[in-house]
Amino acid sequence: MSCDDRRMTSLADLLPENAIELDVQVSGWREAIAAAGSLLTSTGVAAPAYTAEMIGNVEENGPYIVIAPGFAFAHARPSPAVHHTGMSWVRLREPVEFGSPNDPVDLVVALAATDSEVHTDAMAALAGLLLEPGADQRLRAVATPRELRALIAGEDAAETSFTATTSVGRGSTGPVKILTVCGNGVGTSLFLKSTLEKVLGRWQWSPYVDVEATDTISAKGKASEAVAILTSGEIAKTLGDVGIPVQVVENFTSTAEVDRKLRELFDV
Repeated sequence: MSCDDRRMTSLADLLPENAIELDVQVSGWREAIAAAGSLLTSTGVAAPAYTAEMIGNVEENGPYIVIAPGFAFAHARPSPAVHHTGMSWVRLREPVEFGSPNDPVDLVVALAATDSEVHTDAMAALAGLLLEPGADQRLRAVATPRELRALIAGEDAAETSFTATTSVGRGSTGPVKILTVCGNGVGTSLFLKSTLEKVLGRWQWSPYVDVEATDTISAKGKASEAVAILTSGEIAKTLGDVGIPVQVVENFTSTAEVDRKLRELFDV
């Protein structure tokens, strides 16, 4: 990992103005991802091959990248096609269908990462932005890339801590683990992790539940260490029976939905 990547951990740094394009016209989800991928290429973040990898990820694993109503987070595994960690942002003029319960999509954010760790802070900041009340309206109302970056920079500065300090009160002797899972472990699982941690903070359970974001292959090996998995419907089918409960979440940024899933899981 380069020194530049170690510095580029804030969302604003990962998303320069020339990586943002508004009111793009496309005919389908592949063109939507291609539009976001072309910005990664033009800004020197990734080679064109990475765009094909992002499209292939959806073809292989389904539209789990549509993590919230109208919002798709395009990404693939770290690969030689990625030059350095960065992002792009495309707002579509007309929404398109991905085949997801969260369709139609009009916002597509793409991530290219050199590894699974360097962008974690940025993903937490983006998840925090999407969790803010009214965020979807503000993101769709911006008139220029500069206005969008100003909005993002403001949310970066106000990033929320999800820790809590009081007891669950159930006599737990140590933290249990919940896995949030996506196809590659570098993108959507981090959004779900942030949402879950926010709910746990509200419940004051943070000291007693560890949340780990991971990929489908690793999740099968780590299932024996965890009490449950939270993921999308597509990934749940890929995982199959892993010996612990698998809770399907449609909107990865909805604290209300994650709250319901936790209540089902822990019978509270």
